[in-house]
Amino acid sequence: ERNQADVSEAKSGRADLIFLIRFRHCCLLRNQRCLLAYLYDRLLRIRALRWEYGSVLPNTIQFHMSAEEVEWFNRYKKSLATYMRSVGGEEGLDLTQDIKPPKSLYIEVRCLRDYGEFEIDDGTTILLKKNSQHFLPRWKCEQLIRQGILEHVLS
Repeated sequence: ERNQADVSEAKSGRADLIFLIRFRHCCLLRNQRCLLAYLYDRLLRIRALRWEYGSVLPNTIQFHMSAEEVEWFNRYKKSLATYMRSVGGEEGLDLTQDIKPPKSLYIEVRCLRDYGEFEIDDGTTILLKKNSQHFLPRWKCEQLIRQGILEHVLS
């Protein structure tokens, strides 16, 4: 507002205000660039949360997000789900399963808390109880590892 007032005064003949107007304008542009960089960084972090936590964010994380950020997360989640359904045939392809390339198809896991029954592809149902250890397909249990239900046991 002060810049606009000074611009109208400069138009009426006060040339000494031009440097002040330019300085303020450069400061505003710098602040705008910093704000946009901050917001872009937040969006990148929110996008990474979708890959780390899955389609449902914990309440502790959602509490620190604005309504617009939650809305952006939900739109990104739907867009990613649509893309994954379109790739990989009838069932689609879950791109969030293997964040790092697997070294083996099966891994040994330890259950950190009671989870209940867990079904794998061949129809076998496994009871995941606290401190029990199992040898499971990596892609079936990677989401549970990220949620903190299972722990990868390194031999």
